Amino acid sequence: MTRPALRLIAAFAGLISLAFAPTVVAQTSAPAAPVAQAVAPATQPARPPRYGYEIVAVYPHDPAAFTQGLEFHDGILLESTGRHPSSVRRVRLEDGVVLAKHDLDTQFFGEGLTAVGDRILTLTWQGGHGFVWDIDDLEPAGTFSYSGEGWGLTHDDTRVILSDGTASLRFLDPVTLQQTGSVPVTYMGRPLNMLNELEFIDGEVWANVWQTSFIVRINPATGAVTGVIDLTGILPDPVANPIDDVLNGIAWDAANRRLFVTGKNWPKLFEIRLTGPR
Repeated sequence: MTRPALRLIAAFAGLISLAFAPTVVAQTSAPAAPVAQAVAPATQPARPPRYGYEIVAVYPHDPAAFTQGLEFHDGILLESTGRHPSSVRRVRLEDGVVLAKHDLDTQFFGEGLTAVGDRILTLTWQGGHGFVWDIDDLEPAGTFSYSGEGWGLTHDDTRVILSDGTASLRFLDPVTLQQTGSVPVTYMGRPLNMLNELEFIDGEVWANVWQTSFIVRINPATGAVTGVIDLTGILPDPVANPIDDVLNGIAWDAANRRLFVTGKNWPKLFEIRLTGPR
């Protein structure tokens, strides 16, 4: 997605925060206690473990797909794309063939996606326009609205979970799609914004951090980042636009415990296995 220049600065600040926050936090001491009082030891949130990756398999991916949402459902990939026209798609994993596609009106810039029951939900970047699609044929099945921007979307057993580019996850009722709550997201006690595409995996929310090679694992109850996955170098091929053509897209095959990742306009989709932690 293309963001204003100020957000580019914020994205790089987020990257620096992830890379250097452990050192900075470790060197920050609590204010000195008065001499007459006992000095309590300074406490800092523990540094989340970091994980690497191994590539298990590589699959073709449409290099014209500006990936915004990705989900594995009943043996196929569901994908939403941005830019104009944006789209929602059903994609065959093995060869990347687009089995079905529905383009959005060109006034909309598509964003995140998740499948809830027999419906696909997708977001748009600005204007608070959400769309509901039939999961089998991608026919329009309704709309919904939300405040602010829409970036990423996933769900757990009872809630739809939305990211909007801020250091927050928002929870929606899966039936009414109205917001029911939110949680601030923090990395070692500091707000972490630019949360983009989301996936719910084994009780955690996994989120791409926009314009970085990091995926963060978030405890949805507290918002604390519990782990960082570093996917640096996973796409060795140069991309046309390093600012826009970035890592974005996480899909989890729960039945076979397979993890897939890709990026915007990437020609490849990767099945990976985590290594570490360290």
